[in-house]
Amino acid sequence: MEPENKKAAVAALVIVLGFGVVAYWLPTIMLAVGGVSPLLAVAVAMTFVMAFFIVLWLRSRAQHRKAGR
Repeated sequence: MEPENKKAAVAALVIVLGFGVVAYWLPTIMLAVGGVSPLLAVAVAMTFVMAFFIVLWLRSRAQHRKAGR
């Protein structure tokens, strides 16, 4: 495996594991926040989903910029 591919694989692993850990605790977080406001719990869930796609989008932009596209 080339060093560049290895770095991309490690970055993907870190991203997926990081979001996996947060996703594991997300129901507990939502229940705690939902005690304050149900709309706030929905906002927490939406922020989590949006953050996942934003991180992937930013990673894609960085790779394209690095490749000179």
